[in-house]
Amino acid sequence: MQPAIRIQLRRLAIIFGIALLIFLFGLSSNAVEKIYSDGLYQWTSVAQRFISAIVPFALGDFLYAALIIFCLWSVYKVIKKAVRKELTSADRLVIPLQLISFLLILYIVFKLLWGLNYSRPSISERLGISDQKYSTKELVMLGGFLVDKVNLLDQERKSHKRIYDINDLRDHSKAGYDLMAKENSFFSYRAPAVKPVMFSWLISKIGIEGYYCPLSGEANVNMRLPYMELPFVTSHEISHTLGIAREDEANLIGYLVSINNTDVNFRYSGYYNILRSVLFEIRLKSPEDFSRLLKEINANTLADFKEEHEFWRKYNGDMSAYMGTALDKFLKINNQKKGTDSYQDIVLWVFNLHKKEMTETAATTQKTLQLQNK
Repeated sequence: MQPAIRIQLRRLAIIFGIALLIFLFGLSSNAVEKIYSDGLYQWTSVAQRFISAIVPFALGDFLYAALIIFCLWSVYKVIKKAVRKELTSADRLVIPLQLISFLLILYIVFKLLWGLNYSRPSISERLGISDQKYSTKELVMLGGFLVDKVNLLDQERKSHKRIYDINDLRDHSKAGYDLMAKENSFFSYRAPAVKPVMFSWLISKIGIEGYYCPLSGEANVNMRLPYMELPFVTSHEISHTLGIAREDEANLIGYLVSINNTDVNFRYSGYYNILRSVLFEIRLKSPEDFSRLLKEINANTLADFKEEHEFWRKYNGDMSAYMGTALDKFLKINNQKKGTDSYQDIVLWVFNLHKKEMTETAATTQKTLQLQNK
């Protein structure tokens, strides 16, 4: 066996061994939570954000671009060598071995920097939120509850309505996390790094509101989004930096931080975004109640729904459908068997989160009606 091939095989064996150990470690959710998510990751992620915060632009986008350029350059060199017929018999084996090693290194880096968080137990358990199923009647009750919330907040936000830049979003979101951290240390958010995406037109065209970059630890926000989306999306993306990998759980954390924020626009954004998800499900299960609830929503919120619809109609074309399919497969690979359907788990958790409050409100309303009828 030629020395070059022997070296590549030895290197591949070592890299494969490390990747296998990481994979096996990820099979134990409790071990991942204790050793990685609450341990190692808390140190590495803060260090990443501390470094990234120094750079004024989205460092992660730059690193992704550099990685893509490196891959293209490597492919070009191989093609150039093949065209010139300079590939040796050893190269025909060495190059595939190098490719496999490179892919395994990417896997290891992704898992160690952030990806192992996919294997941690559900954050809903840690927060003590039940996953008890709801009936259609209870779902409609939740819809009515959220409609009342956005209607009240719409009145309050009229004198506080504003457009936020990325610094405002970062600071107000950080304040919201700090407030939640007083009750639960999980929400502790140190060394904030929130950046606008560099290629917002392309990101909008693909249909992405924001994303977390494991290479830099940054929460990246698509600043082209309609104003009422931005506070919730920012809170959502920051949750990924805390080690929340699954999208449904990030929605839950983003919702909790938004609705408990002292800023009325953040509270509105939180309720608005979840109301959209709840109405989507109500429309499927009870079209009549959907039509009724829609009539109860204030004109400004309906205008916000229309603005959001027009925004995505403008940007989100065929590419979005393709990326939606790709995202669905990615989520299934990373322990989310329902794929993008898991986004609707947020409805289940929000129902259980507000179940007691809704029951008490319904009882009070019933009592008031009884007194009025006497």
